[in-house]
Parts: sequence; C-alpha cells; structure tokens
Amino acid sequence: MCKKSILAVWLATCSLCIAAQEVVSSDQWAATDALGRTVGRYDGTKQDKQVFMFYWTWHQRHEAKGTMVKDNSEILRHYPEARYDADHPAWTQNTCGNYYWGEPIFGYYRTTDAWVSRKHAELLADAKVDGVFFDCTNATATWDASTDTLLAAWSQAQKDGVRVPKIAFLLPFSPDKNSLTSLRHLYERLYSKGLYKDLWLYWEGKPVIMAYPNNLTDSEQDRAIREFFTFRPGQPDYVDGPNPNYPNQWGWLENYPQHGYVPQPDGTYELVTVGIAQNACPETNGHCSAFNKPGAHTRSYSYTKGFDPRRDGYLYGWNFAEQWERAYELNPKAVFITGWNEWIAGKYSPKNSPWTGEPFSFVDQFDSDHSRDIEPVKTWGDYGDVYYLQLVDRVRKFKGTEPIQKPSAPVTLKMGQWSMWSDVHPYYASYRGNTRHRDAKGSCQYHYTNTTGRNDIIGARVARDEEYVYFYVETADRLTPQTDSAWMRLFIDIDRDKQTGWQGYDFIVNYQSPKGTKACVQRSHQNKWIWRDCGEAQMRVDGARMMLRIPRGLLGVSDKALNFEFKWSDNMQDEGNLMDFYVNGDVAPGGRFNYVFSEY
Repeated sequence: MCKKSILAVWLATCSLCIAAQEVVSSDQWAATDALGRTVGRYDGTKQDKQVFMFYWTWHQRHEAKGTMVKDNSEILRHYPEARYDADHPAWTQNTCGNYYWGEPIFGYYRTTDAWVSRKHAELLADAKVDGVFFDCTNATATWDASTDTLLAAWSQAQKDGVRVPKIAFLLPFSPDKNSLTSLRHLYERLYSKGLYKDLWLYWEGKPVIMAYPNNLTDSEQDRAIREFFTFRPGQPDYVDGPNPNYPNQWGWLENYPQHGYVPQPDGTYELVTVGIAQNACPETNGHCSAFNKPGAHTRSYSYTKGFDPRRDGYLYGWNFAEQWERAYELNPKAVFITGWNEWIAGKYSPKNSPWTGEPFSFVDQFDSDHSRDIEPVKTWGDYGDVYYLQLVDRVRKFKGTEPIQKPSAPVTLKMGQWSMWSDVHPYYASYRGNTRHRDAKGSCQYHYTNTTGRNDIIGARVARDEEYVYFYVETADRLTPQTDSAWMRLFIDIDRDKQTGWQGYDFIVNYQSPKGTKACVQRSHQNKWIWRDCGEAQMRVDGARMMLRIPRGLLGVSDKALNFEFKWSDNMQDEGNLMDFYVNGDVAPGGRFNYVFSEY
C-alpha cells in the first residue's frame, strides 16, 4: 500500500474515533439498581467540575506455588467462628498473605490483565470519572507492569471512542526518601519520555501528582521535575484536615464532615474527599485503625444517623451518600473518591500491628460492610453494582447532565431500505473494540479466559409510524450467523417500570434463534426469565446491520406516545442473570444501563 493510501486510512480511522467520542454519552442512558433506586437526571452541565477516583494497580504479585485465594466473605460464611479465632485453619492454610474481602465481578484478577483494564475504562467513563490516581503510597512500589498494561489498554480504548479517565499518581504521604525515589522514577520512566501523554491528568496547566517536592535538590533532573508537575501533597489523616505547612495539600479519605482543600477566592475549594467507608472508630477518635475494630465507620455508617439497622444495610450506602452531601455543600472544583478496586488487605496479629483488632486486625478491608470498593462485586449477586450506580447518580448530580435527545419525526421504513435510516435520530452509540478475548493469569490458583466477545455492537436507532416500531442495530464487522446461540437479542422495557417483566424488560426479541426474515417476539411471564411467544417481527440482515419491524399492537402501544427503554445483547452466557451484561459477549449500552426512546 502506498504512503498516501496508508495516510487516508489512518485519517479515516481517527475521524471515526473522534466521532464516537463525541456521541457516546452515558447522560442519555437510564438505569435502576436492584434496590429500586433510579439513576437520576440533573439537566444543566457544569463544565468546571471534575471527579477523581483512587485506583489500585497493585494486583500483580506472583504467589508461591500451592497458595490459594483467601476470601474473607467466604471464610466467614462457612466458618463464622473464625471471626474470633486468629489461628483457625480457614485463615492459615495455604495463604498467600493477602485476603480479599469479596470477589470482584471479573474474578480475582491481576492488574496485568488487559481485558479487565478495558472493562474498567468503560465503567469509569460511563460514570463520568475524569481521572484516576494510582496508589503508590507504599514504600517505592509503583507497580510498573500493571501501569504499562493499563496505559496500553486505555490508549486503545480512547481510540475506540471511550472517554477514558486521565491518569496520575499518589505517592507516600510524607516528604521521605521513598517519595523522592518514586517521584524521580516515574518522571524518568514515563513523563520525561512523553509516554501516553494524551492520558495524563492536568491541573493548572501541568501534569498533576500527589507528592511532596520538599526533598528535590538543585540538580538538573530535580529542577526539571519541580517545574514539570503541579504538586498536590497528600494528607493521610481522616480527621486533621489540611496541614498549614502545605497550603496546596489534597486529601484522599476523611470522616464526615470532610474538610475543603485549597481555598479559592470565591469561598469554595479545589477539592473535597468522598469515601465509601473509613477504617476509623471511636476508640481512635476517628483516626486510622483496623477495619474490624468495634464501631468502625463502615459502608452502613452515618455520622448523622448511626448505623443502618437493616441486615443488608451495607448495600444502601449511607456513608457514601452522606459524604456526597458534604461535597455538594462545599461545592469544590473536584471530588476525590476512595475508591475503586483495593479489594485486599493483610491480616495482622496484635503483636505486629499498630492498629490492633481482636483477635487480629485487617487494616484496610475486611468484609462486605467493612470495605470501600465501588467496582461491582460478584459475591453480592444481583446487588453487585449498587455502589457503581450510586456513584453514577451522585456524579451526575455533581457535574450535571446533558438534555435527553429528542427523536426525529415519525417515518415509515421499508424493510431493507437502509439509506432511510441515516435521517433517523438520535443515534445510540456504543463503544467499538470491546469484544476482544481474555486469556490472563489471575491471583493464586486462577487463570481466566473469556472468548464470548463476538458481534461488536457500535450503534442503534429507533423509528416509528402509526403501525410499527422499527429498530436498527449495527456492528463493527459482519454479523455472525443468526443460528449462533444467544444471537443479537433485543430487550424492551416498554413501560419503564422495573416491577414488570424480567428486570423491567417486558419483551425480548431473538431469545429463540430467528428463522429467515422472521424474528420471534416473546413476553416475560410472571415477571421472570420465562419468555412466552406473543408474535413475530419482520427482520432484515445485511452484512453488519440489522433492522426489525414490530407491530405497535404487539407491544401494547397502538395509541400511546412512546416512552420506553431498550438494550441490545449478543452472546449472553448466564441466562437470567443481569450481572452477566457486565462480563460476557457485548451489550449496548453497558451493564445495567438502557437506551431511552421518549416522545414526551
């Protein structure tokens, strides 16, 4: 291929990526969690607001042969007596030294797993997170292998149209030699070379880093470092607030009511922290302690209301909600959220831990209530994404949302007349490039493969006339044969009522493999994953696109203005489990989100 042709292909590819970045907007999507809480709309975007997330790249250790993952939730479920027995075999046999508080939705992964990095990029982008800070607060560990994996995966995701968060680092919480070592290392390895420059998080016109510049010398390299970054030293404490010796300090986690960091002339602040929970308790006057000490500020804790009395109170996020209310009150430029995917903690005996618990201590994580991760949880089943959707709702309120796109005028479409679809709006965009397969080592005994990615859904449209509702969907490449299992299913929540249908979906198309130009339309029976025939839709497939024509009467909307939600899914594996939408095949939009078509 000549150079001119190569350039033309490259420019066309970049144009597609830019267009995708402009049109993929989670503000247009709807979602209701398993607790019945709907992600809200807060129309009127605020351009000066940013959201940062604490992110862990440390899941890359190579454990000794024969060690097994230790999951505290599983241990305590099977051996409740182990909570009071430090020497119980459930804690001590075949341990790798770290304990998970629960199982992540993507398994006990390592952060050298590019498939997981891509999933995280989309989840965080859909939550409108602007930046992530990698936890490099322990000694001089910067977890380079994981950082390299993530940067490569997120760079590709960005090309595929994902508004990935920008990246930065949080170094040790004091101006010690470890902080200086890590600062020099990251500058030399990443920043001075301009690697992945389009992924750097900027503040005040420079890449931002939560680090102390105090120990920098007058050497040429250190002078370059001093001028290169915007420094925001990290405050470790949950109670004390900004240290007057460091006026540009930022926090990462605090008890309610949180402080504001870096006062602004208008009386607001640069940053306020928002946490899921705090490993703090009355015994230590709110300062850092073991998470399994009595009275710890768990997920279900609220400064104003006490502890949620419900048995499953940890699911409702009182702590998280209260911290957000404080952030709204202080109205900062940015919110720092702790956190996304910490998951593990060490177990300490009373003799070797400064934060003694009885009969042992788990400092940073312990169980479902005594933990602070937002990443969806496999252990919680259908409730696994309640914190993720709470995050989405709270961020929307903080940053505002774009108005819902209105549909174009009604139009009658002929089956197979594809050109007419170009005038039908809105266009419901979905990310391309997210059906790549997984083959990666997990923690301890686990190795993960996932080859379910098949038809890469990149966009959809909806049209209507007096008799029919029309659906259009397109994929990045030619659709696979319609005889494939779980092939290109359309879920419709016709009344936007989560109490009717399976997970709110009243109808499904293509639950049974379509035959020729006929697609089976089925309705949920008894609001369960039980589907019964109720009619047929006309279907046409042409390469990478498909259209359906469904009679309005079949959907029960013959004489009604349309106001419904819908979702496309390909290659679902665990039928009847909505959380499968986060893991397998491809869905548009992602996870529990739905597209909205409304004439109101």
